[in-house]
Amino acid sequence: MTYEYERPATVSHGLRLHMNENTAGCSPAVVDVLRRISCEEAAFYPDYSEAIEAVARHLRVDRDQLALTNGLDEGIFATSVAALRGSSELDPFEAIVVPPAFEMYAACADAAGGRVVLIPQDQDFAFPLQRVQQGINARTRIVYLTNPNNPTGIVIPRESIIAIAKGAPHAIVIIDEAYADFSGTSLIGDPALADLTNIVIGRTFSKSYGLAGLRVAVLAASVARITALRRVLPPYSVNAVAAAALPVALSDTSYHDAYLAQSLASKDLLYAALDRVGVRYWRSAANFVLARFGEDSRRIVDGLKARGVHVRDRSTEHGCAGCVRITTGVLAHTQKCVTAIEEILCGAR
Repeated sequence: MTYEYERPATVSHGLRLHMNENTAGCSPAVVDVLRRISCEEAAFYPDYSEAIEAVARHLRVDRDQLALTNGLDEGIFATSVAALRGSSELDPFEAIVVPPAFEMYAACADAAGGRVVLIPQDQDFAFPLQRVQQGINARTRIVYLTNPNNPTGIVIPRESIIAIAKGAPHAIVIIDEAYADFSGTSLIGDPALADLTNIVIGRTFSKSYGLAGLRVAVLAASVARITALRRVLPPYSVNAVAAAALPVALSDTSYHDAYLAQSLASKDLLYAALDRVGVRYWRSAANFVLARFGEDSRRIVDGLKARGVHVRDRSTEHGCAGCVRITTGVLAHTQKCVTAIEEILCGAR
């Protein structure tokens, strides 16, 4: 079986509530930096010193424990290659994925030559710790975990992650913390990481900082692990514009915090609306909500699209039959989405 990421439709109009982006856009201070990019900066290979220092201060780790990547997708792929190099077609190394999960995990493992082992989440999206532990063997080389999960928004208990890393010392355990800014939880700086050098943490600046179009993220791990990962990362994959914008984005804390507050208020607004119309949902620690509209899911997706609101149908993923994922960002956007949902459901009834 082969795996490929199915890219969602790119839309140029309406509300993009289907990609978990920052729907307010980046900080205006970032745009000021972009306007000041010089001819020389565009012509020369970028210097990453300032960007690395800014991220190191932000995450409170040593700069030697970090590697910038062209979006977290590149970080996931590079980690997959590092873990699965030497895998053979006759006797492949294994990669554990816990669906529902970000499709790039299986796609990257497959591209790197590994055999994807799917260990689905338990009923109601409970994390299957015991079955993941049982699935680890001598050929396991990487375990992909998202915290909080995409598409459910549910947080994996810290103890479960630590137990998996301890049980697979020969494998990389990559923790995708794309939505950690919204959850307020992270393994970065956790004392357990001093001994668990097989853990790699990925952070993106696409979601809460609004830099998805600039493609910039970071991997954090032990110095030895980051040194090994740099062997499979291109030397200049992060462009000069992203490198210049990142320190400014991180420094504008008031803009960032205001967006996090809007996202939280948007989730509460959406929860209340879904309660009113009797739709099941899962409380989320991320910037989106997964809701089970059941047989109404297609009507919701199409009806919202007709009203200029784009959401993501997740029905084909494990345990997600009839489910739709809705980004919760700018409060006014969420209100428009809520009004449209009520029109569609109440009109149909």
